[in-house]
Amino acid sequence: MRLVSFHGTDGLRLGVETGAGIADVTEAAGDGGPASVRALAGGGAEALERVRRAADSASDVVRLDQLRLAPAVPDAGKIICVGLNYRKHAAEGGMPVPDRPIYFAKYANSLAASGEPVVIPAVTAKADYEVELVAVIGQRARNVDEDRALEHVFGYATGNDLSVRELQMRSSQWMYGKAIDGFAPLGPYVVTSDEVPDPQALDLETRVNGELRQNSNTRDMVFSVAELVSDLSRIMTLEPGDVIYTGTPEGVILGMADQVWLQPGDEVVCEIQGLGRLVTPLVADPG
Repeated sequence: MRLVSFHGTDGLRLGVETGAGIADVTEAAGDGGPASVRALAGGGAEALERVRRAADSASDVVRLDQLRLAPAVPDAGKIICVGLNYRKHAAEGGMPVPDRPIYFAKYANSLAASGEPVVIPAVTAKADYEVELVAVIGQRARNVDEDRALEHVFGYATGNDLSVRELQMRSSQWMYGKAIDGFAPLGPYVVTSDEVPDPQALDLETRVNGELRQNSNTRDMVFSVAELVSDLSRIMTLEPGDVIYTGTPEGVILGMADQVWLQPGDEVVCEIQGLGRLVTPLVADPG
């Protein structure tokens, strides 16, 4: 299933893409129906089947472009990101391929929906894009072996780990250049894992104002989704609705000889095979 979160007149709603459009399963599922991707992810197979039936029986559907979208997981718990997780991306930055995953965090303030304008802070001149496969946790995971790790993934989404490079590099801690308002666009869909048989075989790309910038495949990851889930579960309990941004491939502005940084008015489109197009218009800081 392809799930969307969107704003209704009475708050956040949960939708499922059908052949005719988006079905509002929050209403169609009736009392007790899951109201968010996070709730659905934690509800197990029974909840997923209930929503599937609700989508099949829904009489009112709307086009995706008629909705005011929310971030694909608007109430995500943990937002965990992975740095230097593609071999060619490490090479373009002149950095060694890491022996162990490099983690950092973003927070709820950074989440943004597809189509939602994102402000470039006035304090920066070096804003950059990073298309990323995002794994959404379903089953609670603690001390999970790698060969069972993907059983704990509910689904996948397209993400953009927007970054401010001079702020990211001002110390050994990256958070200041990463956890910026709106700098974790996510969506438009969460695609359930049954429709993504191999997360290590997905094409992904970024276009800026229509120009292709990133064009790679998740097979270039240093640490697979399964490795990341297993590794993280050794030191923390991963809960339904947690999201993991799994790193970006080569082609970021930071790795270019001629660095023309993102500007207000630019449009960044990130796309991952089978997961949809994440559109991010950039705007100036109103001050």
